[in-house]
Amino acid sequence: MGTIKRRGSRRLLLLLLSVTVGSISLWLALGLADLLKVDSALSSYKGVSGVSGNLSSIGSDTMNNLMTLWGEGFGKFYPNVRLQIEGKGSSTAPPALISGTAQLGPMSRPMKGTEIDGFEKKFGYKPTGLRSSVDALAVFVNKDNPIKCLTFAQLDAIFSKSRRYGYKEDIKTWGQLGLTGDWANRPISLFGRNSASGTYGFFKEHAMKNGDYKDAVKEQPGSASVVQGVTVDRYAIGYSGIGYATAGVRAVPLAAKEGGSCVEATADNAYSGKFPLSRFLYVYVNKAPGKSLDPLMREFVKFMFTRQGQDAVIKDGYYPVPNSIAKEELSKVL
Repeated sequence: MGTIKRRGSRRLLLLLLSVTVGSISLWLALGLADLLKVDSALSSYKGVSGVSGNLSSIGSDTMNNLMTLWGEGFGKFYPNVRLQIEGKGSSTAPPALISGTAQLGPMSRPMKGTEIDGFEKKFGYKPTGLRSSVDALAVFVNKDNPIKCLTFAQLDAIFSKSRRYGYKEDIKTWGQLGLTGDWANRPISLFGRNSASGTYGFFKEHAMKNGDYKDAVKEQPGSASVVQGVTVDRYAIGYSGIGYATAGVRAVPLAAKEGGSCVEATADNAYSGKFPLSRFLYVYVNKAPGKSLDPLMREFVKFMFTRQGQDAVIKDGYYPVPNSIAKEELSKVL
């Protein structure tokens, strides 16, 4: 993803949480005790008159809860607005935007060239992608698993039958990764997403060099079911956006290369690009050149990049964008 330039990065690493004793222990268990808050330079949203109607969002499962939170927050200003959300995977967003069945296309990866071409063939211009938030695509193991770090070559040998990173052998047991005792001979149980998922594609591209997944990977329709699978299966491993972390799993530090630093899935590492599976989460819209978005769409997009909108990002477990990026994204549509 590269380094995300931001103003007041330390300010961003404070989290506005109303915590109880239970939630404190949960955050410590998740390894997410770093506190975050939105960039103080972001404006607060203020409602305007004459906004009503229905919006449809079709796309990423990773962003399902975030779209819901945005819809709820926006609805406090506009009680007559209804947002319908369907999150079956990022690949469902482009055709929904092309057909007009959705005005919002959340995606956990950038659109592919073929998807952009299909949109441009229909409308004569490209779709507009907005960087709405930041994610660390985490590799989760059960909370009891003692594994300290995984390299990309090891991940590739665990999940892929192609082994394009060149690891010396197919990895099938935890003992091959250095675990001993009861863990040594235990087969690794694999959980992943289905092919409609942007997370499936992002992991395939970056952690497997576009190799083929093993047939043993249990493909799940949503990120929550991946995490649930790893929670109930002590010897499992799976991947999903960091926003789906629970106390039952642990995000494993990752190293891009053999002998490289093991980097934790934290906000600071995602912002800097040190975490090797950092990524933006996008919302695509249909914005004709030289034309304004309709009032409902315009206000919803504005809301996403306000303090309230980015507070929702934190609430969902992802990382907010700074004001500098918010201004860049809003300039694309306003």
